[in-house]
Amino acid sequence: MNNKVQQLKDSMEQRIVGKGQVIEHIITALLSGGHVLLEDVPGVGKTSLAKALADSLSISFSRIQCTPDTTPSDITGFSMYNSETKSFQVLSGPVVNNIVLADELNRTSPKTQSALLEVMEERRVTIDGKEIPVPEPFMVIGTQNPAEMAGTYPLPESQLDRFVVRLSVGYPDVQASEDMAKRFLEGSLHQDTSPVLTGKDILDMREDVAKVTIHVDLRSYAVAIVDATRNKAEISCGASPRALLAMLRYSQAIAYLNDRDYCIPEDIASAAQLTLPHRLILTSEARLSRVTKEDLIRKILEQVKVS
Repeated sequence: MNNKVQQLKDSMEQRIVGKGQVIEHIITALLSGGHVLLEDVPGVGKTSLAKALADSLSISFSRIQCTPDTTPSDITGFSMYNSETKSFQVLSGPVVNNIVLADELNRTSPKTQSALLEVMEERRVTIDGKEIPVPEPFMVIGTQNPAEMAGTYPLPESQLDRFVVRLSVGYPDVQASEDMAKRFLEGSLHQDTSPVLTGKDILDMREDVAKVTIHVDLRSYAVAIVDATRNKAEISCGASPRALLAMLRYSQAIAYLNDRDYCIPEDIASAAQLTLPHRLILTSEARLSRVTKEDLIRKILEQVKVS
């Protein structure tokens, strides 16, 4: 693993116990230029994970605590009349930062959720006709509780499609829980984390990721996987062109983390399992049969082979 990536991972693991693989997935998403959705039950460390990443980087960070009464202007910003200059002044919101944590995103209304659509795709926010670019590197980390929990609004498909991956933090195992309890009682669990990388480091690594070679056969393999999601009986809406591009870039980032300047079939398959499931819409029959999106992707990977 790249030395800078290892530094970042080690820094995050000082605060997040027993979740090395999830941390790697988030770092991979960061280097691929994508956004991350963390979905799990309350109390497993979703917010702590996002803050551990932000605190390990010397870039700007903002947190938006989403509630039912959060308005779009609370996220994007607004224009205010200045009586001294007798003109309107545009005040940008918390979304104009390098890393934006949208905490409990599915507890705010669909109207407010949609305030993130433009900035997640176009890296800019429009306030009263004025376009404000966000700083680079830019990343949105959304957290949400499972849809069956009280007080949640399901995220629309257009927003889910803008997240490169949806991750579940999960409960720690017994050994990690023991370590967590020990560090908590010693007072070292929530210690401050010093930045180990700069924004330029991330941008430089993103450039290196974009240079990772994907052979034409692997490119065709990725296209075939995405096309298979559009022709499966259990899936009513398959992966979008945006999903294909995100999967390719995520594959490059996986190769980069493994110190390679080229992709192998396993990179494409791993990326497919992480970037595609949350983008699919199952038929009502498939949902009733308790077929999971992850199972369908695994079946597709068994059927589609590298030519």
